[in-house]
Amino acid sequence: MSASRRSGATDALGPEDEPARDGADLLAALLDGMDAALCAFDSEGVVTHWNREAERILGWSAAEAVGRAGFAGWAVRSADAEEVRARLLSAMRAPGRQVHEFALVTKDGRRVLVRTQSAAVRGADGEPAGVYCAFSEVHAQIDLERSIALSEALFEDAAWGVVLVDADLRPALVNAHAAKALGSGRTAVLGRPLGDLVAQGVEELESALAHVLAEGAPPAPAEVWVTVRSAEGEPERRCWRSGFVRLSSPLAEEPVPLGVAWLFEDVTEARRTEQEAATLRFRAQQLHRAARAAAECEDPGEAASTHLDFALAGFADHAVLDLVAGPDGEEPVRLVRAAGTPSGAPGPSLLVTRGALPVRYAAGHPALQCAERAGSVRAQAPEGAGAQWAESRQWPEGAVFALCAVLRSRGRTLGVVTFLRGSGRSRFERGDAVYAESVAVRIAAAVDLALTSAGQCR
Repeated sequence: MSASRRSGATDALGPEDEPARDGADLLAALLDGMDAALCAFDSEGVVTHWNREAERILGWSAAEAVGRAGFAGWAVRSADAEEVRARLLSAMRAPGRQVHEFALVTKDGRRVLVRTQSAAVRGADGEPAGVYCAFSEVHAQIDLERSIALSEALFEDAAWGVVLVDADLRPALVNAHAAKALGSGRTAVLGRPLGDLVAQGVEELESALAHVLAEGAPPAPAEVWVTVRSAEGEPERRCWRSGFVRLSSPLAEEPVPLGVAWLFEDVTEARRTEQEAATLRFRAQQLHRAARAAAECEDPGEAASTHLDFALAGFADHAVLDLVAGPDGEEPVRLVRAAGTPSGAPGPSLLVTRGALPVRYAAGHPALQCAERAGSVRAQAPEGAGAQWAESRQWPEGAVFALCAVLRSRGRTLGVVTFLRGSGRSRFERGDAVYAESVAVRIAAAVDLALTSAGQCR
């Protein structure tokens, strides 16, 4: 019977002991899995818990640490033992957490400066039953604080754009500079596709971000030209010099991409200045080459078409040369086609040799305006005008932008040269007009010589 009772007693105690054992195992697993070193003391200052991170930092195992009275005689110098014990146990009587720094001693005798956070452990009656203490090496804590401070500074005070892009290529965090560059508020851009923020250049930008997620950061910054979708004014192309850093989780066993840190600065003005300087150098070289080639032409008309051909390179798709028919100053002005590039694919300009019939330009035609004003005129096809705009103006098919420059020599208007661009190019700007006028001066000199020679022959 007594055996039976003993058996019954054992069965009765089993279910009560099992949850306690499960709770102890869970607590041990949690403590050992922490990234911070942790130890705990009872109300008398005896060590009750010691995790693996504490063992890694100080070298003392849990078996060696648990049960010792404080740190005296093993984990601190004797001279510091009482002060360290008083600091740790003071947390039982203080509200909240207490932060301290002091030196501990490792098992091999080295001193390690640690930063501790201590707080009271309350019993079932609410009274202090001990203290837990989490600590880490000061240099590791400083590194963490530096990382946090750097992150906060980048997203608050940086003079360049910083965007944290998630794995779906959507902004997860932006700083004030980046939000201003994207033409929106800091919260308005979060979670939106980049295509909602950037009109042109978004494919290149998304390709770069996807590459960084898959392969890592490129070896050097990249420059991306974009057009931002902004409600304020006309969209303008900007050049952003961009650097990319792949972000991976430090908690995963294998690197898991969390997203990309995209840092950029606006270098539009510098790049435009460089482009303008390169364009000016190229155009000056073209004028020089054209002058040398034209000097070898026996026929002044051929010299004029040579200047026209050299001017087209990198400047326009087509060009036409119209000369004034009749005396200078005659009203209305009549123009005769003298040369032009082929109406199909771009090619060398061709001299017109089939008579001198006036071109059927309607009143208000840009070339007529140019001759009447003796100044350059720019024209642009209205949106949706199609091929009819160029056809109605007697220009090659596909022309969308036009620039007319007057031919002046010895105080007379001799004609007009018209440069034409298709939809694949940008419109003519003021700097383009200056170049066209420089070309027109040289063509006018050749045309004047041709007209003078023809008059002498007659």
